[in-house]
Amino acid sequence: MKPFHELKRLEPGLEYLGIRNIKKVHWNLCSPKLYEQATRRGEGVMSHLGPLIVVRPPQSLISTGRAPNDKFIVKDDLTEGTINWGDINIPFEPEKFDYVFERVKAYMQDRELFVQDVHAGADPKYRLAVRVITEYAWQSLFARNLLIRIRDRRLLPDFKPEFTVIAMPKFLANPRLDGIHSETFILVNFSEKLVLIGGTYYGGEIKKSVFTALNFILPQKNVLSMHCSANVGKKGDTALLFGLSGTGKTTLSADPNRALIGDDEHGWSDNGIFNFEGGCYAKVIRLSKEAEPEIYETTRKFGTILENVVYDEETRLVDLDDDSITENTRAAYPLTHLDNIVRESMGDHPKNVIFLTADAFGVLPPLSRLTLDQAAYHFLLGYTAKVAGTEAGVTEPNATFSTCFGAPFMPLHPSEYARLLATKIKEHNARCWLVNTGWTGGPYGEGKRISIKYTRALLNAAIDGLLEDVKYVEDPFFRLRVPTTCPGVPADILMPKNTWQNKDAYDAKARHLATLFAENFKQYNAFVSDAVISAGPGEKKVKGER
Repeated sequence: MKPFHELKRLEPGLEYLGIRNIKKVHWNLCSPKLYEQATRRGEGVMSHLGPLIVVRPPQSLISTGRAPNDKFIVKDDLTEGTINWGDINIPFEPEKFDYVFERVKAYMQDRELFVQDVHAGADPKYRLAVRVITEYAWQSLFARNLLIRIRDRRLLPDFKPEFTVIAMPKFLANPRLDGIHSETFILVNFSEKLVLIGGTYYGGEIKKSVFTALNFILPQKNVLSMHCSANVGKKGDTALLFGLSGTGKTTLSADPNRALIGDDEHGWSDNGIFNFEGGCYAKVIRLSKEAEPEIYETTRKFGTILENVVYDEETRLVDLDDDSITENTRAAYPLTHLDNIVRESMGDHPKNVIFLTADAFGVLPPLSRLTLDQAAYHFLLGYTAKVAGTEAGVTEPNATFSTCFGAPFMPLHPSEYARLLATKIKEHNARCWLVNTGWTGGPYGEGKRISIKYTRALLNAAIDGLLEDVKYVEDPFFRLRVPTTCPGVPADILMPKNTWQNKDAYDAKARHLATLFAENFKQYNAFVSDAVISAGPGEKKVKGER
């Protein structure tokens, strides 16, 4: 029989979920204690200088990334008319959710559980109280790193969760019985304020589930939830950087001259910008000490979790260049591991809103000034391009469109987020920019990646207001306004056609991408104004303008 003090503590904390007969519950352990538990239980090993390396699970359970096809949202009276149902937000029956939950609760019996009570959202007015229940100590540390810790432990006994995430990696679904595509599942129930995760060891599913919840809750409070990074200049000017994986969002937001608010998820309320998280989940494959010194140093600090990173078993030295497990190697660390941060994780209304894209077709300008309608257009489009893989004969880049630069986590219709963004940009008179961090001089395989030096110079000039009075010309295919000069950047690279030797080939490639834009955007035509539709590509003669 359990000691009375354990039963007394268990009942108020987990009875609302019907979780009973638990062997032991570890409540809100601090990071050192979670290290002790993780190493004692064989979940991870301490590497050189202190990070915790998550030990690879059995081969059948290795998870190297998110499982978007295995994420479902319960369709009920609350969500039926609000969720943007489709291939991303896949409906799930309430009865099936209850059945899976009962099986998960049966699995949890007579096991040790780890509970971490945290907040999502730095602004006290809009923060969400989240309880994360896991079967692994390292997952509890992950939640402690990525979400916002309650540093005054005297407040923990009175914590009342508004949303609960249960992550049981070793519990595998039965697709036939559970009505799920595979053994992996992420089930989101907004009515019950509960997320169930099983069959995956990937830590990112925990944080993205919370992000999904905020993306459902906050827009209904007139707060724009955003998949973007944010930083602040020395004059207090805030900038937002949207971008999909591979566009340089994390790298460019970590500017030595600007303090980081956060690198991934933010809200924009009537009070300004606030970070949803208390940490970062950075890709570290081939991380360079020279190019990204601050992020590199986090891979050498106690408290950081290294996920899918290869290490030497004798020396415990990590090899950040080794992609034998996956390209998606990750470091999960608290923001306090970085020096140049905004401690309160909040900022004023942004002066600049930047959309990042890595155009592997090599036809988008390295920087363009956007009108309000163009900003709405490119936000809904969410374009970037992934380079061709290693398959023989595949040479073309692949266009990728992820609306709002975060489609997998946006449960409402994209037009809801776009409407909020346009309203806030207009209200606070923010400047909007499209920055191409991809290829120039030709497509991937022929041209070269735009120099990070030039990208930073362009970005800094835009943010610092140095491009306000320069001459602009209009791109002939995409209707984008392109500056003709920028300090520290050769003028000939500002218009991409100038960098191509074969001008006809450039025209053909630009027309092709413009067609892809127009075809993809058709799905939003019924939800936006004619002005936003007209803000897309349209071939015309180049003309000068200021």
